[in-house]
Amino acid sequence: MVYHAKAFALMASLAGFASATPMVQPKIGTITVSQVANTNFRPHGPAQMAKTLAKYGVSLPDGLARTLANLDALRLINARDSGIAEARPEQYDIEYLTPVKIGTPPQTLNLDFDSGSSDLWVFSTDTPRKSVNGQAQYDPKRSSTSKKVDGAVWKITYGDQSSSSGVVYHDVVNVGGVTFDKQAVEAATKVSAQFTRDTNNDGILGLAFSDINAVQPKQERTWFDNVAESLDQAVWTVDLKYHQTGTYEFGKIDKSKYTGKISYTDVDSSQGFWMFDVAGYGVSNGTYKTSTFTAIADTGTTLAMLPDSVVEAYYKTVPGSKLDLEQGGYVFPCRTHVPDFVFGVGKAKMTIPGRFINYAPADLIGTTCFGGIQSDEGIGFSILGDIALKAAFVVFDTSLDTPRLGWANKKL
Repeated sequence: MVYHAKAFALMASLAGFASATPMVQPKIGTITVSQVANTNFRPHGPAQMAKTLAKYGVSLPDGLARTLANLDALRLINARDSGIAEARPEQYDIEYLTPVKIGTPPQTLNLDFDSGSSDLWVFSTDTPRKSVNGQAQYDPKRSSTSKKVDGAVWKITYGDQSSSSGVVYHDVVNVGGVTFDKQAVEAATKVSAQFTRDTNNDGILGLAFSDINAVQPKQERTWFDNVAESLDQAVWTVDLKYHQTGTYEFGKIDKSKYTGKISYTDVDSSQGFWMFDVAGYGVSNGTYKTSTFTAIADTGTTLAMLPDSVVEAYYKTVPGSKLDLEQGGYVFPCRTHVPDFVFGVGKAKMTIPGRFINYAPADLIGTTCFGGIQSDEGIGFSILGDIALKAAFVVFDTSLDTPRLGWANKKL
């Protein structure tokens, strides 16, 4: 059931998924949800590269694996000898998170809103103590509205063959004041080490399509799919910021958030992702090349992962850049001039400023920096992660027969 303020009613049937219940759904309008900063976040390019490869089932190259192993060893030495491990970059942490309330009375967890996955999974009291490292835990026993789903399980396997898995509850989930009362909450009984390391990230709220939800034997619907019919529009928008907290809005398109017109492109949701065709690319004010490639819009990925030919063409214009196999990608002197990158959506062009692409130092002394644009080799498609999403106002629209993405420029 969906509540907003004092309004509540039965919702329409959502056939084919375990969370379906015959209901009549009220209109609840729109909501805005602001991110919160992860105070422990330390940007680290190779770590974000590894996170992306693992997420999409790609094994880590040997050099990158060694770099991360050395980072882990350094972190442990510092923690033992000087207690300053928190000052070192963690391998897989998230810069900004979004508070979500689960259960009755509500338990607040900070989740990663991820348009590249379709599961709402959390650290919980079912998670082994050794896997919990300061995260808030969902406790189903403390919620009067929690009900375990008999026989339902979930498992997500990553590129390094680690996995997260667990059991499933139905419970009240409140995002920005909009509540669905039988949302699938996937409680972890096993957590991959990459998530244990990030002490402030309490789980994931997936915003891809429900087709790739991991719950078995019957899939569950995402939170957005469950509440979409109750919104003024079946849309959600992303206004992420550079070095600032951003906002997610559900049910409306705020015209004050962008400039010019929104350029829409159809989405191919057959793989469960927000997948579309990028129309072309260019570097700064140079020649724009019409060269179509397939990409997904992924709020759960930091970097922009692009075709080799595009990446090579870009870094030819970056003084001192080189492909560093130990770091897992392109690096360059931190003080070098990094040009803007332009990509096309339909007839519109979006510009990622060079300062966004100068992602973070790749060494401890801050002389070599890791690029925010890297190769998508092995993934099977390109990914426009936060590096690109922060440069635009983006609309995720399921209001029509064919879902679509809208991209617009904004003041940066």
